[in-house]
Amino acid sequence: MRTERVEEDALASSVVVIVPARYASSRLPGKSLADIGGSPMVAHVLSRARRASGVARVLVATDDERIVHAVEEVGGEAVMTRADHPSGTDRIAEVARGLDADVVVNVQGDLPFLDPAFVESAVSALGAAGGNAPVMATLATPLLAGEATRDQVVKVVCDRSGRALYFSRSPIPWGGGPGLRHIGLYAYRREFLLRLATLEPTPLERAERLEQLRVLEHGHAIQVAQVQTDESMIEVDTPEDLERVRHWLAVRPELGLPAREHDV
Repeated sequence: MRTERVEEDALASSVVVIVPARYASSRLPGKSLADIGGSPMVAHVLSRARRASGVARVLVATDDERIVHAVEEVGGEAVMTRADHPSGTDRIAEVARGLDADVVVNVQGDLPFLDPAFVESAVSALGAAGGNAPVMATLATPLLAGEATRDQVVKVVCDRSGRALYFSRSPIPWGGGPGLRHIGLYAYRREFLLRLATLEPTPLERAERLEQLRVLEHGHAIQVAQVQTDESMIEVDTPEDLERVRHWLAVRPELGLPAREHDV
């Protein structure tokens, strides 16, 4: 069901997943509603996020009634947000202000074949440093052949404790090496997320068009959990990515929605 705001009595000490999904996209407009195996992409993301253990609630945050309708069609919960947010981080922060949750997980709406265990890995990474626990965590996986030079593929390099040193659309490090492909999924301490949304965008963030650089430029640490994935774990950013997703579903139909979700 749709809510115009998130109720204040949400479960305390909980993990809430928020999927930011806007209609506008410079490379692939309307991608949240792109058809994948007879269902919109946002339905695939929602279904997979719901399967993660320890998640109390999954919400889709959007500024578009068409996406609200698509979410409601599969029995999901959509929250209408302002239309003028400059980033997905700001959009989920608007929703998080009404949540009584300890951890907020930002699952990008362009991950139709998301592994639910990745949500669990990101949440676990928030406690990876014991008493020096980070306030934000994300995921990365080894680069596949040809990905290092694709600017649609975000790369990350980390220090020895798994903290992010830098994210870039360009190949890093120079000359090749142990760079990783970043996966656009983030877990935040709720209080930090709300603070992050008040920080000014930074020069590197603008240059790379990567919101997570705002965190690093303001002096905060991001813990990076490494996960294993395969070629089907595609972030849909271009028409070519969408065609790759459709190809994978054709050859691996088990990646699609369960039959009962198609029937909703």
